[in-house]
Amino acid sequence: MTETTPAPALARDGRDTRPLVAHIVYRLDVGGLENILIELVRNLPRDAFRHVIICIADYTDFSARLPEGVEIYALHKRPGIGPGMFLRLWRLLYQLRPDIVHSSNLAALECQPTVTLAGVPARVHAEHGWDMADLDGSNPKYRRLRQWLSPWVHRHVTVSAHLADYLTTTAGIPRTRVQHIVNGVDTRRFRPHDHTQRSPDAPLVIGTVGRLSPVKDQATLVAAFAGLRERLPEHFPRLRLVLLGDGPEAARLREQVAALGIEEQTWMPGNRTDMPEQLRAMDLFVLPSLAEGIPVTVLEAMASGLPVVASRVGGLPELVEDGRTGTLLEPGDPDALCSTLADYVRDPGRLQLEGARARERAESTFGLGRMVTAYAELYRSLLPAARRPRHPSAGGA
Repeated sequence: MTETTPAPALARDGRDTRPLVAHIVYRLDVGGLENILIELVRNLPRDAFRHVIICIADYTDFSARLPEGVEIYALHKRPGIGPGMFLRLWRLLYQLRPDIVHSSNLAALECQPTVTLAGVPARVHAEHGWDMADLDGSNPKYRRLRQWLSPWVHRHVTVSAHLADYLTTTAGIPRTRVQHIVNGVDTRRFRPHDHTQRSPDAPLVIGTVGRLSPVKDQATLVAAFAGLRERLPEHFPRLRLVLLGDGPEAARLREQVAALGIEEQTWMPGNRTDMPEQLRAMDLFVLPSLAEGIPVTVLEAMASGLPVVASRVGGLPELVEDGRTGTLLEPGDPDALCSTLADYVRDPGRLQLEGARARERAESTFGLGRMVTAYAELYRSLLPAARRPRHPSAGGA
């Protein structure tokens, strides 16, 4: 007698056998975490999972990047504690009946008790980086908050080993409930430009991408770039500085650029939708942040064949191989950064060599497929056996 495998049970909402994953973020806008969320929803196998996005505050037109059919909800939380938001969240979860909730970063972690009360059987929380008020994880308030909220989470995910160590050693979360899943990058979309035929007199572009905020410290890069005027007077006229992104520091950075007299060589266009093309137009990528997790912008720069100069903070040493794919520096030191930039300007061969190595590292270690597979396996492991997708595809078809 031949045994037959029973059909998978319907998901909790009764609409499909594919489990529904509800992703909770504070706000869906341009950013690294948000890029990872979009890529995850786009590339997790569509024959295995469904998705819905819940924003604690609101969302922007960045949401247009979501695949067709993925619903998005905003709870419109105002600044402050806002207990009414948790009631709205409970009602929404009761209506949607997701099988999995995946929250991201500290503001969304506060939703996990409500998620539990709504009866969601599988609960994941991901840490993507540090808050400006807690650059090194020493803030006791945030540590206690994570400790108190952790029992409502089945699995904590960190994008860097640095964050995983913080959760287990400082926040005291058991290692069995902490999983390190590194961010991934689409190496087909982000690819190098051929610079081998460029003229030696062509502009050399030093660029960065990120939210213009204090924690990203673009001011140090602006000061370092301006310092090249005296350090490399013969090269300086052909140098260009590109700051891609928008945020609360935009006006102050423009004032700094004007005060230093580098307006003609600096481009600050705000947020861009053509990021692969913008990165291919650069020669050197710089990330002078004061704190980081595993920044997506660095992965995109590496995939684009750019050497990366970055601060030696957070998860950045896990990405940049110092002296091989770029250079690591102590944060907040414009003189040291200026000296490093000058070394690259003087040595075009180094730009090409380290850029090629960065591309190889992006392809071998930080491919998007690895990240997607890891999350698919995590989701399946947390679901009751009867509701697990049988054989998810390798990607979102």
